[in-house]
Amino acid sequence: MTTTPARPATSRRQLLVGGAALGGLVVTGAAAPSAAAAPGAPAFVRGRGHAGRWSSRGARRWAADTWRSIVAMTDEHTGLPADNIPESLAAADRSGYTSPTNIGGYLWSTVVARELGIITPGEATRRVRRTLTTLLRMEHHEPSGLYYNWYDEATGEKLTSWPGSGDPVYPFVSSVDSGWLGAALLVVREAVPGARGLADRLFSRMRWDMFYDTDVDLKPGLIHGGFYPEAPASTDGLFLGNHIGVGDDVWYTNHHYDTTVSETRITSYLGILTGQIPGAQYYAMWRTFPATCDWSWHEMQPVGENRTYLGVEVYEGVYTYRGLHVVPGWGGSMFEELMPDVFVPEATWAPRSWGRNHPRHVRAQREHGLLEAQYGYWGFSPSSNPAGGYREYGVDALGLNPDGYFSDQESTNYDPGFGDCREATNPHPTYGDGVVTPHASFLAMMHEPRQAYANLVGIERELGAYGDGGFFDAVAVGSGTIARRYLSLDQAMVMGAVGNVLCRDVIRRSFATRRVERRLRPVIGMEEFGAGVA
Repeated sequence: MTTTPARPATSRRQLLVGGAALGGLVVTGAAAPSAAAAPGAPAFVRGRGHAGRWSSRGARRWAADTWRSIVAMTDEHTGLPADNIPESLAAADRSGYTSPTNIGGYLWSTVVARELGIITPGEATRRVRRTLTTLLRMEHHEPSGLYYNWYDEATGEKLTSWPGSGDPVYPFVSSVDSGWLGAALLVVREAVPGARGLADRLFSRMRWDMFYDTDVDLKPGLIHGGFYPEAPASTDGLFLGNHIGVGDDVWYTNHHYDTTVSETRITSYLGILTGQIPGAQYYAMWRTFPATCDWSWHEMQPVGENRTYLGVEVYEGVYTYRGLHVVPGWGGSMFEELMPDVFVPEATWAPRSWGRNHPRHVRAQREHGLLEAQYGYWGFSPSSNPAGGYREYGVDALGLNPDGYFSDQESTNYDPGFGDCREATNPHPTYGDGVVTPHASFLAMMHEPRQAYANLVGIERELGAYGDGGFFDAVAVGSGTIARRYLSLDQAMVMGAVGNVLCRDVIRRSFATRRVERRLRPVIGMEEFGAGVA
């Protein structure tokens, strides 16, 4: 057994803390077989009676209730949604802060609410225009046109102290948060004619190359986690610079997003489609880390081969899990895998890469919850912790991180070893109190509609994780403990996925215009993952 070396600094991933074929159904990719019918599957009681059902009426009801929670979170004057709200849905109980991601989520959710007939086109336009007008007056990093991470949703003022505690907040510009707002603006620009000019004005000034760092080992470059326009209390791990050469230098984080199964690929997409970042940057990111013993610290030994795209050599590595070859994310969450897919028709534009990986990831999550861990439910993604606070959940075997995003409260670690380099310590875990989040099943609905719908029926009817504002954010299935609150981003993921499933890919169609397709599809469409059946 070898000693696990330190991970190279230029590839370190650190977490930022901030926080239709069936009644209108559009199915992307082939649906995997039902877990309940899998050969050798254990007896499965919870949710079994709902297997195979699909009801567009049921999905529309869920969307209407979800929209109710989003409206409850949104300030009537600014049009900005709060980050979260408890089950009371009372305006006085709003979180007191919002982010670019929350704002973007509200914008695309409004489009879906209009398409589903929950609100009128006129109301949708009024809501979107109110929000965009507020954004235009909000303080932001002017050289890049990008917004800070935290604002007061009632005033639009940037936060300098945290609501409640009074702790200082140092304005920070996040590449991922900026990406979700930028994606939403492109959706609005196409889908809401009455707000097109405002959306275009906001989007056209955004500089995605502000995050693009070419001074890294993985060429041609990677996306920074973000930057502080002014020095925070400590500048340890930060460095001064300015990638666009406009305005003052900023304090960049020293970590980059270096894995392709990651939410940050939306930022890469925006940079590529605007011409601010070269398409080759997409291939600088790892599919998996190498299979050699000096990289044996990551979750398991991958298999794969090297291929070259746009002059960049790529190791097309995959992990092996339950007879499937899957390109893993950092933590193994549905959010990392499928959130960019809400906007970009990845499975269609890149059938040999994302067209393989998305359905395999969904199937693997389903089999983990139903067959391996035997929770009775599935869908694992960062969410509220039913025990309090917030936590990253995922399927450990689908993540590169050896410490994992775990699927249960006990943080049960899966360790299959690393070939001959590192012995296995826990290849057949016994799992505890599994935590599922409904938004993960909604994302999965874009690829496994019937299975996802059946899972959600069980979460609502049998676990009771449902309120006036739709599904509560998460539930621990063993103890029955429910995180009885609604998160703006998670509810927006529900709306975005439902919009694609029930409304003929409305979010994808609005984002992926012909101009976007011309610039982005050739870049991602050439790749071939090793994903598939092992």
